[in-house]
Amino acid sequence: MTATQRRSTGLDLAAVRTRKHATILLLAGSLLAVAGCSDGSSDTSPKPSPTPTAVSASRSSAVDAEDAAVLAAYQSSWDAQTEAYSKASSAGTDLKKNTTLRALFDIEHDLEVMRKAGQVTTGKPVIRPKVVKVTAAKIPMATVTDCIDTTHWTLIDKASKKPVPLPTTRLVKYVSTATLEKWGTKWMVTKLTAQEQAC
Repeated sequence: MTATQRRSTGLDLAAVRTRKHATILLLAGSLLAVAGCSDGSSDTSPKPSPTPTAVSASRSSAVDAEDAAVLAAYQSSWDAQTEAYSKASSAGTDLKKNTTLRALFDIEHDLEVMRKAGQVTTGKPVIRPKVVKVTAAKIPMATVTDCIDTTHWTLIDKASKKPVPLPTTRLVKYVSTATLEKWGTKWMVTKLTAQEQAC
């Protein structure tokens, strides 16, 4: 079995990114509700509280906007990967736009193996990402979890155009996680890890 065949369990090319000794920590995020407090006066009539509501709405909007930016960067990275795998080369793609050199290293390794084997992909994966956590820090970080469906993403022999035989035990739909960092105003994918788990 070639490295590409080992890697392409259901054409889960991202699976090569799984490292035996790597530990993935998925953090579940939650939004905190803002509760109003009584001021202790005897007046029981309700008092309007526009400020907390406005702050809460503002925070919620900021979270939604940040999540959207994270997902857009993740989607852009996957679109560029799919294009690169379709020709076994990252040349002319937008891979560097939202993917760091650290994450690109594994992708470029995949592409080199594919070129040597004379293989490319057809079709594309279906992804369903969701932001699990965005952590505010000096360099903000985000974790995205995804279900990658490779049913219509096929590894083929470039010359014959025939599908490359793959193990029948491969996962066609699998869980994947990604780590992103915010560099300035831009979210960048720093790590992609395929899990040995169906979804």
